[in-house]
Amino acid sequence: MSTEMEKSSVTLPPGSFGVPIIGETFNFLNDPDFAKKRHQEYGSIFKSNILGSPTVFLKGPEANFFVLTNENKYFVVNWPPSVKMLLGQDSLPLQTGDVHTQRRRLMAQAFQPRALAGYLPAMTAISDQYLERWTNMETFMWYPELKNYTFDIACKLLIGLDQASQKPLSQWFETWAQGLFSLPWNLPWTLFGKAYRCREQLLNGIEELIQKRHQQPDQGNDALGLLLRARDEFDNPLNLEELKDQILSLLFAGHETLTSALSSFCLLLAQHPSVRDKARAEQAQFLGLPLTTETLKEMTYLEQVLKEVLRCIAPVGGGFRQVLESCEFDGFTIPKGWNILYEINLTHQKSEIFPAPEQFDPERFSPERAEDKTKPFSLVPFGGGLRECLGREFARLEMKLFAARLLQEYDWSLLPQDLTLVTTIPTPHPKDGLKVRFSRQGKRD
Repeated sequence: MSTEMEKSSVTLPPGSFGVPIIGETFNFLNDPDFAKKRHQEYGSIFKSNILGSPTVFLKGPEANFFVLTNENKYFVVNWPPSVKMLLGQDSLPLQTGDVHTQRRRLMAQAFQPRALAGYLPAMTAISDQYLERWTNMETFMWYPELKNYTFDIACKLLIGLDQASQKPLSQWFETWAQGLFSLPWNLPWTLFGKAYRCREQLLNGIEELIQKRHQQPDQGNDALGLLLRARDEFDNPLNLEELKDQILSLLFAGHETLTSALSSFCLLLAQHPSVRDKARAEQAQFLGLPLTTETLKEMTYLEQVLKEVLRCIAPVGGGFRQVLESCEFDGFTIPKGWNILYEINLTHQKSEIFPAPEQFDPERFSPERAEDKTKPFSLVPFGGGLRECLGREFARLEMKLFAARLLQEYDWSLLPQDLTLVTTIPTPHPKDGLKVRFSRQGKRD
C-alpha cells in the first residue's frame, strides 16, 4: 500500500488497513458482522486490508451494477490466495477472458433444461431415502445430515458416484472446504495446510473416476461425461489437470452453498409457522403427483419463500474482483491493483429496497409487491453478469424439490440451542448444527 497514493489528489474510501501484513484479516474471518460494523462507521463504501490485499467493500444495487457490468473493463475475477490454491488455476471460477467464456459455454450443457429434467428421478430418490432416514432418527443435528444429502446428490448427478457421503472423499472434501478462506500458511497444523493435503487426495480420487470412465464405452450424460467428450476450439480434449480442477469446483458449487441454503430454509420455516402453514397448504394440491419441472413451476408461493430464504441468508456473502484500471464509485477512487468485495448479503438487508429487511416476509416477492424488481441487481444470491453462478438452475431445482417433499409429508421443530451463533466460513450455517425433532406429518406425540 503506497503512502504516495494516500497523499495524492485522489480521494480513497474511508477505513483502516489494520496492523502491518495481516491487516484486518482475523477480524474479517472471525466476526460475521465485520463489514456491517464498518459500514455503520464509514458508510456504504470502505477500505480495509484482508487476506493479503488492500480491499474496498461495496454494498447496494448500484454497487452490484457497477461491478458486475464492468467485468473485464475495470474488474477481473480475483479470489484470495487460499481460494486460488485450493480450487486450482484451471477451475472455472478462476478462469478469465475468452478461456472462461469458452469453458463456461461447454460446462453449461450439464445445466440445460433437458439435463435438469433428467436429474429429477435421482434427486427424488435420494431425497426420499434421507427423509425416511430422518423419520427413523427422530432427533438429530440437521446441518451435517444436509451436508451428506447435498454431497450425495452432487456426486451422483455430476460425477456418477453413489453414496459419496459414506466414502473417504466426503471427509477430504469437508477439510478442504474449511480451508478455502484462510491464511495460506501451508503448515501441517493450519487450516490451509490440512486443506491443501486433502486437495491432493480429492484430485487423486477424481483422477481414478476419470480413468474408470475413460474405459467405459458410454461415458455418460452427467457433467463428467460431458467434460470427457468436450473439445476446445482446436478440437482438443481437456487435459487431465484441468478436468480434475473443473470437477472439484463443480462439486463445491453443487454442494457447499446448497447445504447452507437448505439449512436456512429449514431454520426459517421452523421459526415462522404461519409461512410454513401457507406453503404446506399450497403443496396439498400436488400430493400424489410426480414432481416434474412443470409441477415445480406451478408452486408460486414456494418460489417466493425460497427467494426470501436466499435474501435473508445469502449462501455466498459476496464476490472478489481485482481492479484492472483505477475507477471511481460514489465519489471515491478505487486504485488499480486493489481488490474489491461486492457484498450480496448486506445488499439484501438494505431497507430502501426491502422494507423491514429483518422480517421474514415471502410476500415481498408477490406480483403485487415484487420488491426485487425496483432496482436491477437488488436480489443477487447467485451473483450476476458474465460470471453469474453456472449451477443456478440446478440449485433452484434441488431446493424446490427438497422443500416440496419436506412440506408435503413431514414435520420438524427446533430443539433448544443458541441460534445467535452463526459460522459464515465457508458458507453461513448455525454453529450448533441445527438440532431438530423430525417426524412424518400426523405422527407427532
